[in-house]
Amino acid sequence: MSFREKPAPGRLLLDDTVPLTAVIEASQNLQSHTEYIIRVQRGVSSDNSWQVIRRYSDFDVLNSSLMVCGISLPLPPKKLIGNMDREFIAERQRGLQTYLDSITQHPLLCSSLTVKKFLDPNNYSANYTEIALQQVSMFFRSDLKWEVLEPLRDIGWRIRKKYFLIKNKEQPKERYLLSWMDLGPDKFLSDKDLQSAMKLFTSLSTPYLCPLLFSSTSESSALLIRPFSERGSLRDHICKVKPRESYLKKYCNPKKSQGLELPHIKLYGRQILEALKLLQDGGVFYGHLHTSNVIVDEGVCRLMDVENGMLGVPSALRPAFTQLRKINTTESIDVFCFGHLLYEMTYGRPPDSVPVDQFPDAPYTAVVSVLQSILSTEACKSGMPTLSQLIQSPLFSDVRLQHSEKLQIKVPSRLKEALKTAKESLEKRLHEEQRLLHQHRRLTRAQSHHGSEEERKRRKILARKKSRQSAYENEEDVSVRNNNNSGSGASSPPTCPSSPTPPSTTGKACSILTVSLGSHAAPPPPPPPPPPAMLDSSSPPPLPQSSDGAGGGRAALLSSIQTFSKGKLKKADTVDRSQPVI
Repeated sequence: MSFREKPAPGRLLLDDTVPLTAVIEASQNLQSHTEYIIRVQRGVSSDNSWQVIRRYSDFDVLNSSLMVCGISLPLPPKKLIGNMDREFIAERQRGLQTYLDSITQHPLLCSSLTVKKFLDPNNYSANYTEIALQQVSMFFRSDLKWEVLEPLRDIGWRIRKKYFLIKNKEQPKERYLLSWMDLGPDKFLSDKDLQSAMKLFTSLSTPYLCPLLFSSTSESSALLIRPFSERGSLRDHICKVKPRESYLKKYCNPKKSQGLELPHIKLYGRQILEALKLLQDGGVFYGHLHTSNVIVDEGVCRLMDVENGMLGVPSALRPAFTQLRKINTTESIDVFCFGHLLYEMTYGRPPDSVPVDQFPDAPYTAVVSVLQSILSTEACKSGMPTLSQLIQSPLFSDVRLQHSEKLQIKVPSRLKEALKTAKESLEKRLHEEQRLLHQHRRLTRAQSHHGSEEERKRRKILARKKSRQSAYENEEDVSVRNNNNSGSGASSPPTCPSSPTPPSTTGKACSILTVSLGSHAAPPPPPPPPPPAMLDSSSPPPLPQSSDGAGGGRAALLSSIQTFSKGKLKKADTVDRSQPVI
């Protein structure tokens, strides 16, 4: 894409900081080799995934290109004989999965172009160095005073940003740094407002911001020129490396890295805080603070790449602070990045992960106190201090600055309003990404808990208890129904007809049963009186009802029958006296 070419309609600008995960799903044997099918996913959405097929030789080439980092990566060894055996392939697949995990979880290796191209060839197959050279050549045709001395390959971590060492023909001894970069997904300024912002940055002259000498932007990219520092960045100073070397070689496994002395920590920290406060008061959002973006020149720290927020490129620490929902404003992002930088200045290396609850032993308790207020679990949950509060903290409040005058950036009112709108859009995208990550973590925890061994055992125990309880209740229901059926037959004894009928054994039995029960228990309720026409003077008068309260006893008997429960029966000891006594 040329420097003046418009981006393709509907083209989605990728966020290169979104991590990629890779899982080997299967392997397939061809005639003379084995291919491994890898499922790659960008971010937390399974919809944004694809498959790539790689051979062991592809892994070997990838590993060779990453050897510059100086880290021993766990690539399984080669095997010439027996490399098609099923057991060997299964073992190698497990080893290759471990290898993929190690590079995708490393903070620097995962962002390298080599790894991105291995896992996502469709989006990272372009030759960005060649594209950048074309853009720079077109620029130099329009401005003949500049001349390219050499490309500075891979001195930075951004895939879509390339650096060149140039000189001004009018000042041949001076060296300048030219950078070309694609615009990012967080570009929310219009083209006109972006050009106004870049014009503002080129006119700034403040002691704590690295000057920007020239800028040119198009609808898809930007070209910038600033002074080149032979001493390198603050990270180069901490790691004690040569500035022009590859960033993987410099920073992946530095051998001589060392933290700074307390006076330097206090001075550099205060100067950086003043620069951040200056940008915030002017309505300019930054969010790209780290030790590689700080230049130290004669005891003065200057921030670089202050235009990155306007150009929409994502922050290097975005994967870290998107995990923390309390970091949801541009100021909190700057404070979080400052905590990272302060940790690296103190210990000589960045923190392995955030939050940090166990800080290594340090001789400066005041520094650890500030680090805890920013990077601890409590700070990440309840909130971090503001830039003003950090400046007023005991660690930085007593630092004497060379430039004591009040610094400010005069931003035109129209541009200030555009910056405010762009800042709100950036924070809105951050909130949405944090919400999706939070939902994904909750779902993952629920699935992990549901599939755990203890949870499966607990569900089995509950199922057994429920099965026993159900069987017991069913047995009780059957018993109660049987008792109700037998009780209802006993509560309706047969009655004799009141009119004369032929003699029958049934009638006699009925009469005898009624008479015999009448003297010992309450008779059943009398039948309704017969019709007057059927009365007979020879019929015996009805038996008188007993008034000894036996009707209540009958109700109690029926109630006990209906509520009878077999499970409540108790075992009783009996004495058999039926044997004849001799």
